[in-house]
Amino acid sequence: MNLLYANDRRGEYPQSWYAASATPLPAFAPLKGRGRADVCVIGGGYTGLSAALHLAEAGMDVVLLEAQRVGFGASGRNGGQLGSGQRMEQTGLERLVGRDDAAKLWGLAEEAKDLIKSLVAKHKIDCHLKPGVAHACFSPREVKDEHGYAEHLSRIYGYDQIETLDHDAMQAICPSPAYKGGTLDMGAAHLHPLSYAIGLARAAAAAGVRIHEGSAVHHITRGARVKVATDAGAIEADHVILACNGYLGGLDRKVAARVMPINNFIAATRPLDDEVARVLTRDIAVADTKFVVNYFRLSHDKRLLFGGGESYGYRFPRDIAATVRKPMVEIFPHLRDVEIDYAWGGTLAITMKRMPYLARVAPNMLSASGYSGHGVGTATHAGKLMANAILGQAAGFDTMTRVPTPSFPGGAALRSPLLVMAMTWFSLRDRLGV
Repeated sequence: MNLLYANDRRGEYPQSWYAASATPLPAFAPLKGRGRADVCVIGGGYTGLSAALHLAEAGMDVVLLEAQRVGFGASGRNGGQLGSGQRMEQTGLERLVGRDDAAKLWGLAEEAKDLIKSLVAKHKIDCHLKPGVAHACFSPREVKDEHGYAEHLSRIYGYDQIETLDHDAMQAICPSPAYKGGTLDMGAAHLHPLSYAIGLARAAAAAGVRIHEGSAVHHITRGARVKVATDAGAIEADHVILACNGYLGGLDRKVAARVMPINNFIAATRPLDDEVARVLTRDIAVADTKFVVNYFRLSHDKRLLFGGGESYGYRFPRDIAATVRKPMVEIFPHLRDVEIDYAWGGTLAITMKRMPYLARVAPNMLSASGYSGHGVGTATHAGKLMANAILGQAAGFDTMTRVPTPSFPGGAALRSPLLVMAMTWFSLRDRLGV
């Protein structure tokens, strides 16, 4: 079963609030016949669009191949949160890679946030970009740890954008009985993810990128000039970028052994109008401390966009709204009976250590994926890092490749059943509050 088509119709965005509220581009024609390029980018999400845009702006001849529509995958379905730092906290990175590389990774993450903000401004992307992401905690112990981490970021990295929130301060922002405190990061932000992806595609096309939708790649022949084949055509290129994330399939075994596709789900309620103050009193986004994270924000038309719940097979659940309603009601009991107008799933990708996997899989082939729910900034930035590496400026890319990324036990063949067992355990821990 192919994840590209397991839950979605060919050539169509999912029936999400994002798709209903975005302005799509006219469809790009599928690839037909043979052609050549300096660089062939496979995948039209944030990673691929960013790589293609930056390469084209540097004068490279770029072809981008997308199996469905640009922004079709996780890039057009996610929670829209542009978080600070890497997916792993800096304290964990310091232990994993040492203080020097951890500092470089923090700097790269700050570059990622700045990059998104600059791209939105430069290309006039209308994606409702706004500052503020809160991290909400369920217990006094978690609040203490969260405040300690904020102090660590301030003392070691000079990051002064985080406000610590006690119980009353958190309730003043997010009046959920579940939360006991947390932090508010005004250097982080949130946006409309599909509109942002479409804006990147528009900018890439304007820069000269030849984008082909409906052009699934089924085979790559490596060599000094790489041949990338679809059903109706082929591209020969000096360089290839794999930007497929959870939809990589069998295009590269080394990447597939380290990057695991999983599914996550979001619901959009009816517009809450005067009830919004019982959810959020400020126009910020929230993510909490559960292992299977709850994340939410208000849309520009006052809907609650709530993400929660995961699955690890190919198929989405039959009733996605019910899947999301369960964690939503745990956070907001008064919304037990609220109407849900849209509910959708998406396939993202994780790694064992929840850090992205960037690799040079062949001398002239680069790959980036496995953003583990932190992809709005990281994926866009990874695309630029790969573009820079092709252009001879590989320092940032090389720093990311040094992060250890072990294979899943059993490789690609056994990663799914083993992950289900592990995630079931963590889900139980979430429910027990341990």
